[in-house]
Amino acid sequence: MKIAVGGCAHGELDKIYSTIKEVEERDNITIDLLICCGDFQSSRNNEDLTCMAVPPKYRHICSFYKYFSGEKKAPILTIFIGGNHEASNYLQELPYGGWVAPKIYYLGYAGIINIAGIRIGGISGIYKARDFFTGRFEKPPYDENAKRSVYHIRNLEVFRLKQVSQPLDIFLSHDWPTEVYHYGNVEDLLKRKPYFKDEIDTNQLGSKPCGELLTKLKPTFWFSAHLHCKFCALVPHPDGSTTKFLALDKCLPRRKFLQIVDIPHDANQKIQIDYDLEWLSILFLTNHLLSVRNINTYMPGPGGNERYSFTPTEEEKSFVASKIGNNLQIPKNFRPTAVAFQPGVAPKKNKQPNAKLNPQTAELCELLSIDDPICLISEMNGEKMSLDTSFYENSTFICDSDESNMENDADDNSEVKKVTPMKLPLPKTIGNEPGDTNCYDNLSKIKESLDQSHTEVIPVVSPKRTLEHVEEILDSNSSESNLNLVQNADILTVKKFKRRNADIYKSEENS
Repeated sequence: MKIAVGGCAHGELDKIYSTIKEVEERDNITIDLLICCGDFQSSRNNEDLTCMAVPPKYRHICSFYKYFSGEKKAPILTIFIGGNHEASNYLQELPYGGWVAPKIYYLGYAGIINIAGIRIGGISGIYKARDFFTGRFEKPPYDENAKRSVYHIRNLEVFRLKQVSQPLDIFLSHDWPTEVYHYGNVEDLLKRKPYFKDEIDTNQLGSKPCGELLTKLKPTFWFSAHLHCKFCALVPHPDGSTTKFLALDKCLPRRKFLQIVDIPHDANQKIQIDYDLEWLSILFLTNHLLSVRNINTYMPGPGGNERYSFTPTEEEKSFVASKIGNNLQIPKNFRPTAVAFQPGVAPKKNKQPNAKLNPQTAELCELLSIDDPICLISEMNGEKMSLDTSFYENSTFICDSDESNMENDADDNSEVKKVTPMKLPLPKTIGNEPGDTNCYDNLSKIKESLDQSHTEVIPVVSPKRTLEHVEEILDSNSSESNLNLVQNADILTVKKFKRRNADIYKSEENS
């Protein structure tokens, strides 16, 4: 399966899809799946923009609303996690994941899915120590503090992911796992991002919970974004396995925001999103640990009188499977829960909306006998929420179970074909020239240690190499295939970054 992995999308779906289309035409390939690593910005209208914790000058509607409204159809199956620049009110409707538009799927606060035998997990948001132990207390309309804390990861999601026992092929986080930079070319990273030095020296750059999950889950691939630069590393584990880590830049011209990887899949299965039974079982078994109070809540551990390991048994998984009718296919049950942006039409109001229930979450909660956090918050406040069907009861954009509605949509997508593509430089081919192997340093040893069934090889580059050598290695990678890396910029040009990015983990603006 050929998978396009993107960094921070920042709402630029038109540009991402058109870039993928150009790559497909240039290399005569078909890309099966797009993965986005946060800052997706699924803003449907101006009200959603008011729920984003970004300065007003960055509150742009961008192009997601076209796919939400049905004006355009996503040409490729797309999954994403949340970051810190999101329409949090919309994503909060889908705490356990769901369709934000036809063919565009959000993984939820944390989640694991299966696509044709490839197991993909992820966690949304960024780490902030002060909110890590609190419950999911936020509910729109948000005050300024809640507008930021709503996208901070919580210990419950990390605890749930630590119960996973079956191997993961891919894991997604917006934050980098802390200390991952020690396993790549940190010298080159500091040349491009010199203000990372203090945090790297004190092992504070990135997310500590994600670092723990990297050690526990040991996925084959780990993809991240957030820090707006490309960086690769090869992380060894005590059992001899390795994780190939890759962080990508944001979607802008001359930025390295996209990479194609080729991962073996089950050719006998359709490329569709299925629930993961182990994950559903963990959600069911840990539902009682969900807190919606703004107080610290701690997960159970050894030494107490209650269960603290929730890795499901075969009997527990069978019970959960029976609750969902032994059908793991995620229903194509997208329903719009707001009016989409209309260009040229002045908004009726430009303030934060009230919380809404999403029918996708309601259906899953009923099937699994688990709670929707928004409902619990309302009940705690003496309120009773109900589904508002006025947005979708007469809608023509509803996904149903007919596979034809979800496949081959790009064939009649004239709107997508009209988008002016972003220009990509052709891949370099220095790997075919005599003597070039000297610039690879440890690449041959890395290749021997990696699973050869994967096309992608992420090199660890010697600090002795120049920035030009690094560019050549990343661009050429393997002379056997030009699909390994899709480069969108030249890293030889070192940009001077604005001061506002200097303390990305400390600044309240980026918290």
